[in-house]
Amino acid sequence: MDSFIAVFPSMKARQLLTVLTRPPLRYRVVRQTGSHRRLQSAAGYPPLTFAWHDGATGPPGVVHKVLVRQVGLSVQEALKCLRTIR
Repeated sequence: MDSFIAVFPSMKARQLLTVLTRPPLRYRVVRQTGSHRRLQSAAGYPPLTFAWHDGATGPPGVVHKVLVRQVGLSVQEALKCLRTIR
């Protein structure tokens, strides 16, 4: 698993939120309290709580955890979603 984490970039919370809101994931914020955003996907992915300040930087392991473990994407699908922001 550690070898897969190495290929994920660290990124600002705002960038990761952008990845989550674009197709194919299509998450949207349904509720927000402070920096905690509750997200639901129009594409049928599980709901998420996104609890980062926009300027905070998430390390590669956290990016992997959100996209692969919490959303349920394969590593290849997650990396393909990340390529859309570059």
